[in-house]
Amino acid sequence: MTEKFVIGLIGAPFGVKGFVKVRPLSGEIDHFFKLQSVVVSKDGKEQSLQIEEIGISPAPSVVLMRFTGIDSPEKAKTLTGSQLIASREQAAPLKEGEFYIEDLKGLPVTVENGETIGHITDIIEGGNGELAEIKLTRGEKKLVPFRREFFLEICPEKGRVVLQNLWILE
Repeated sequence: MTEKFVIGLIGAPFGVKGFVKVRPLSGEIDHFFKLQSVVVSKDGKEQSLQIEEIGISPAPSVVLMRFTGIDSPEKAKTLTGSQLIASREQAAPLKEGEFYIEDLKGLPVTVENGETIGHITDIIEGGNGELAEIKLTRGEKKLVPFRREFFLEICPEKGRVVLQNLWILE
């Protein structure tokens, strides 16, 4: 299982004290207020930053963060486009029936008889909900609505995903 997650994306600077806008990827923000440090990744380079201050933005679902040593809009702008990476323990807690997308990537997708038909490459936000991107064993990729009525079992702990019906791939 994945131990590190991208929990947010850093946007533009906010104000004159070095704050940046952070968009949480889970939609949850409560766990951000427990963070003391994070890894920031941009252009393949990672750095650990201590969090000095966290606040709520006037914009919905946005957190304001200020890091040690980042004390101006100019310095804050260098973080724009970065990813916030945190450990599993620091990520948003899961509710019953929820999964971390990173734990689903690479899992084999089978049908009820156990035949492997492909594997999950990603979970994508679609217009009417999430879509599972499945790379079939024959090489092509298909998108399947990531909903319980299309999957008999979704179990990252057991390392498997069972598709209910093959017709959904047509």
